[in-house]
Amino acid sequence: MVSAPSVSSSITARLKVRARPTAVSELTAAIEIAGGIVTALDVQSSGREQMTVDVTCDTRGEEHAAAIVAAMEVLPGIVVERVSDRTFLAHLGGKLSIEAKVPLRNRDDLSMIYTPGVARICEAIAARPDDARRLTIKRNTIAVVTDGTAVLGLGNIGPLAALPVMEGKAVLFKRFADIDAFPIALDTTDVDQIVETVCNIAPVFAGINLEDISAPRCFEVERRLRSRLDIPVFHDDQHGTAIVVVAALTNALKVVGKEIGAVRIVLSGAGAAGTAVLRLLLAAGARDVVVADIDGIVRPDRPGLPDSLRWTAEHTDARGLSGPIAGALKGADVFIGVSAPDVITGEDVATMAPDAIVFALANPRPEVDADEAARYATVVGTGRSDWANQINNVLAFPGVFRGLLDAQSRTVNDEMLLAAAYALASTVKDDELNPAYIVPSVFHPDVTSVVAAAVANAARQAHWG
Repeated sequence: MVSAPSVSSSITARLKVRARPTAVSELTAAIEIAGGIVTALDVQSSGREQMTVDVTCDTRGEEHAAAIVAAMEVLPGIVVERVSDRTFLAHLGGKLSIEAKVPLRNRDDLSMIYTPGVARICEAIAARPDDARRLTIKRNTIAVVTDGTAVLGLGNIGPLAALPVMEGKAVLFKRFADIDAFPIALDTTDVDQIVETVCNIAPVFAGINLEDISAPRCFEVERRLRSRLDIPVFHDDQHGTAIVVVAALTNALKVVGKEIGAVRIVLSGAGAAGTAVLRLLLAAGARDVVVADIDGIVRPDRPGLPDSLRWTAEHTDARGLSGPIAGALKGADVFIGVSAPDVITGEDVATMAPDAIVFALANPRPEVDADEAARYATVVGTGRSDWANQINNVLAFPGVFRGLLDAQSRTVNDEMLLAAAYALASTVKDDELNPAYIVPSVFHPDVTSVVAAAVANAARQAHWG
């Protein structure tokens, strides 16, 4: 399957163009014939004989961009001066900055925000440590922590290469929840060192967002941090995914008129995301779940079953299935994929129960082609933005942390995650639900506030009853 041109691989070319009536139409036609999509054409300057033109177009990637540039270069009267990759331009110098919230205009300001006035604030916090949430950045600041071992679909690319993703996550926290998040990329994959480092920097933060740490180490990191810290620890690859999946499934089941306790669910993927999705599905009332990984259905008697899958094996596959995932799909109501591309086919989806639901969330290539799945399933969701029902973690984590910070929560539990999932589902009203709209846009104005309020309420009930 050839990917479509995308803004994420868009380019802007600065051209010298001979001034003649057909110059622009020939240029745009050449780009479109080469498979690009022109999104902007701006004349920067013009003379009697020549114009300077910036043309912006979406491409399918670097090789495709080079082919489009070559197609422009052979046109008569066109000189390509330079080509800029718009995504790289967006990342130049990083995507974050630190700005002061109070003015520093004169000696009086200096005396209050720094010495000698700041000493009074230090003494107040020393006497009452909880005042740090009121008098420092701790109140609204979280750490986005990674070791770079499981970054997007890129795998173990290391902390430096992971940093742009962590910066992007911090931008999302600020844009959607007005939370100040700081990227922390650790140059170690040792669980002990990760835990100790995060514990040592924790006084600055009101929460820890673990990101892109490979399984099964991520489970141990999370468990140990939660046991040692008095602030919430949230692993977005696990809990964020689980929240959005359960929210999407809640609404999808309404569309097809089924109940979560009565449906058969097949889950592809037993890593960090799969395990968290399974736990929250069970907490939401699912009773019949089969989990499969690269070695087939997870069951207690499977040869070579690792300890990390023991809990999964003991809480799933009540009907005693075995073998590859395709067999489990026969008669199933729901397929959820958090695994790898092309795990199943459209023909496999055809064997599912009537009004089937398919969530194929591997990115950028899903477990099954969405168009193929839609031939047989009633509701189809993916992790991509170019298909209906994008099941995206951005719908969850800003509101979750906003709620945790507003409630000054010291932990996060399944009740809070479920509250987030049901709140997210509720942002799509019953009269809006249809097979192509089961989750809201990430830019829906109510998502963060509704999720935050539900999480804050659940957090307060957990702490104070």
